[in-house]
Amino acid sequence: MLGEHHHLAEEFPEYKERIHDLKMGDRHFVKLMEEYEAVAKEVYNIEEGIETPSDDYTEELKKKRLYLKDQLFEMLKG
Repeated sequence: MLGEHHHLAEEFPEYKERIHDLKMGDRHFVKLMEEYEAVAKEVYNIEEGIETPSDDYTEELKKKRLYLKDQLFEMLKG
């Protein structure tokens, strides 16, 4: 999965309509989604060599991305 963008609608295409609905009416979802996409973009930049932080920092970002993705998924299922 190196060099891939991780947009939420691409990660969960079966929830595309639900994502739209939550974006329209749930501020907490929007905040989490914006944070997730910012972290995912930073990880992408690191994997593409655009940014070159330490391996520890990169791993922490990946863990944060996964945590946020899990939180968003729970909201999508709910």
